[in-house]
Amino acid sequence: MSAPKNGHESFKNLDTAAVQAGRPPVTPDGPINPPIVLSSTMHAGGPYGYMRDWNATLDSLEQAIGALEGGRCTVFSSGMAAANAIFDLFPQGKPVVASQYSYTGVAMRLKELHDLGRIELRLVDVTDDVAVKAAIAGDGNPASWAWIETPTNPMMEICDIEATATVARHYGAYLAVDNTFMTPIRQRPLELGAHLVMHSATKGLAGHSDLLMGALVTADQELAQKIVGRRVLLGAVPSAFDSYLALRGIRTLAIRVDRAESNAQFIAEKLAEHSKVRAVHYPGLGGHKNADIAKRQSDGPGFMLAFEVDGDAEAAELVCQSVELITYATSLGGVETLMERRRRWPKENSAVPENLIRVSVGIENANDIWADLDQALNATGEIANQTQPKMGY
Repeated sequence: MSAPKNGHESFKNLDTAAVQAGRPPVTPDGPINPPIVLSSTMHAGGPYGYMRDWNATLDSLEQAIGALEGGRCTVFSSGMAAANAIFDLFPQGKPVVASQYSYTGVAMRLKELHDLGRIELRLVDVTDDVAVKAAIAGDGNPASWAWIETPTNPMMEICDIEATATVARHYGAYLAVDNTFMTPIRQRPLELGAHLVMHSATKGLAGHSDLLMGALVTADQELAQKIVGRRVLLGAVPSAFDSYLALRGIRTLAIRVDRAESNAQFIAEKLAEHSKVRAVHYPGLGGHKNADIAKRQSDGPGFMLAFEVDGDAEAAELVCQSVELITYATSLGGVETLMERRRRWPKENSAVPENLIRVSVGIENANDIWADLDQALNATGEIANQTQPKMGY
C-alpha cells in the first residue's frame, strides 16, 4: 500500500499519507493543522485573487486527496457537482459508455444528457469484458468517455479497471472511475490506467456524515486544467469549513476503512448463512462474480455490501424498519452503519431487485451490528402481523 509523490510531499505508505499530507510547512510555533481560511477574496498581486480559483484550506485538502490517489485533485461542493464538471467536458453528440448499474443521480443525469442529444449513452454490463470492449469500440464510432463504478452501486459488481483502461486508451477514449465505495486506501484507479478518479467525498473520505463534497483527481495535467476551469466557471466550490472537516476526516481514513471492512466481511459471512437472506453481494465472498479481479485490483473488499431478503419489497422494508442500532437512512461511508432498501427511491434503476438492501458497514462492534441485523431479519414475521391495517371509523 504505497503512496506516490504529490507536490512537495512524498510518502511511502498511504496510511501515513492520510495523516500527514496537506499539513502546513514547519515553522516555530506554527500550527500543525492548516487553518480555516474564511476569506473569499485575496489581496491583489498573486495568481488567484478569488475563492473560485483557490483557497488555502481547500488547497490543503486537495494536496491530501491528491497524495492518496496519485494525481492532482480539485474539490467540488458535492459529488454530483464533481460528476457534472466532467459531463460538461463530454463532446457534443459523442458516445459515452456507462455501467447499467450506477448511482441514481449519475444515471439520471447521463440519461438526461442522452435525451437532450448531448451524448449517445451506451449502457453495459461492466463485469463482461467483451461487452465493455464492444461498447467502447462501437461500430466504427468509438466512445469518447467511459464512466464506471467498481463496485457498482448498489449491485456490488466488479469491473476490471486495467482491462477497461487498456481498451479505452486504444480507442482514444477517457476512462473515469467513481472510487467512492473503495476510497484510495483500497483501490487506486490511476495506477491501473484510468484517466480520472471521482469521489463523493461526502462518503468514505470525510467519513462522518456531516458535509457534502466531491473530488476529481487526474495525473493528466491538461485534463486537470480543464477540471479547474469547470469549477471556476460552474461555481461549484466547497466551503472552507467543510474542507477543513473533510481533511480532518481523512486523518483517520485508513483505520476507519480497516475496521469497517473487517466488520463488513463478518456481516457478509453471517448473512450468507441466514435462512431469511436470498443472496449476498460482497466482493469478499468467494462466490462473488469477478472476486478474483477484485483481489487483483484492490487491497480489500471494502465496507459496502448488499443483500436480498428472502421475500418481497415489504419484507425488505420491514427489516429496515426493525433495526435499532443500525440507522435506516441513505448515504454511506460514515462511522455509523447505514442501510436502506434502494428501490424505495422512485428513480432507482428498475433492474435493482425490490428486496435488495444496501448496507454501509460502520466501525461499531461487529457483534453488535450483527445482533441488530439478525433480530431485524427474524422479527419481520412478527412486525408484519403488528402492522396489518386496523379498522377505522
